[in-house]
Amino acid sequence: MSMFNIFDIAGSGMSAQSLRLNTTASNLANADSVSSSVEQVYRARQPVFATVLNEMQQGYKPGSVQVQGVVESQAPVRSEYNPTHPLANEDGYVFHSNVDPMTEMANMMSASRSYQNNVEIADTSKQLLLRTLQLGQ
Repeated sequence: MSMFNIFDIAGSGMSAQSLRLNTTASNLANADSVSSSVEQVYRARQPVFATVLNEMQQGYKPGSVQVQGVVESQAPVRSEYNPTHPLANEDGYVFHSNVDPMTEMANMMSASRSYQNNVEIADTSKQLLLRTLQLGQ
C-alpha cells in the first residue's frame, strides 16, 4: 500500500460526505412540499455508502468509500384534510413530504463534521509527509 493512498481514501470520504450534505439540503428544501397524491409527494432521500475492501472493486482504493446509490425513505407521508387547498385531491386531502427537519439537521451536522475530519486527515498526512522529507536535509 502506497503512502499516498491516504489522500485517495480521505478524498473519497470528502466526496461521499459532500453528496450526503447535498442530499440533506435537498430534503430540507422540500420539507414543506405538498402534493395531491401519495405517489407524487416528495420523499426524503438518503445516500448509501459502502467501504471498498479490495482493489477488485471498480478501481477504487482499498479502504475508500463508494457511493452505492441514493434511496427514498419508505416512511409514511402525512395526509391533511384541507378541501380549500389548491392541490387538494377529489377527497379534499393534501399530502405532505415525510422529511423530518430535526433528523435532517442532525444528519447535516454529522456529515459536516465527517467532512471536516477527512480534511484534517488529509492535512495531517501532508504535514507528516513533508516532515519525513525534511529528515534527510
